[in-house]
Amino acid sequence: MHALSKREQSIDAHRFFLLFVFLLASLILYPYAEDSQFSYYALRVLGSAVILLSVYAAGFRRRRSLLILALVLAIPAVLQRVMIPIADRSALAIASILLSFVFDIFIIVVLFRHVFSGTDADSETVFGALCIYLLVGFSFASVYNLLTSLHPGAFYMDPVINAHTVPNRFDFVYYSFGTLTSLGATGVTAVLSQARSFTVVEAILGVLYLAVLIARLMGAYRPGQRL
Repeated sequence: MHALSKREQSIDAHRFFLLFVFLLASLILYPYAEDSQFSYYALRVLGSAVILLSVYAAGFRRRRSLLILALVLAIPAVLQRVMIPIADRSALAIASILLSFVFDIFIIVVLFRHVFSGTDADSETVFGALCIYLLVGFSFASVYNLLTSLHPGAFYMDPVINAHTVPNRFDFVYYSFGTLTSLGATGVTAVLSQARSFTVVEAILGVLYLAVLIARLMGAYRPGQRL
């Protein structure tokens, strides 16, 4: 019993690191989702695990009302990753994408308060900041997915570079992180004015986050406090 308690404390002390690993794994494994049906569903299961781990990392255990709200918002997010096909543009799929985006924003706000509320920073705080950065990228991918569901021509896929002309989830992830890091996403162009507006907002947030918040966090970093 005591050993189990120590193990739980160890996991809790590294929850931001675990979430970062799962988020990074999701980002790396996205290109393999189309190789087979098994990899497609395996990636969706991994995405669902990221959602549940996000709730755990946010630390709602002592605040039951927020925990219930997080779990309620997590349900459509899990369904969107497990049950809804990529090409589905039904009302249920659109509502699921929207609620999934609301869940992402909720988790980002809670993690932001955890990470940047203290005056000192340790290794877990740095991983928490990295998790926020990755979650922002995935959140904007959901926004672009929603825009395309509402307006199929929101993005143009260059047929010279892409093997398909209809963007899928990974195309939005690729475009989102290309925008967030200011590297650009070759072969994918925002056509709809709303898509261009969100692209500009994401590019600005990406620059400001790295230049201001991460710089402040590293300035307060105290190595050796938690390994």
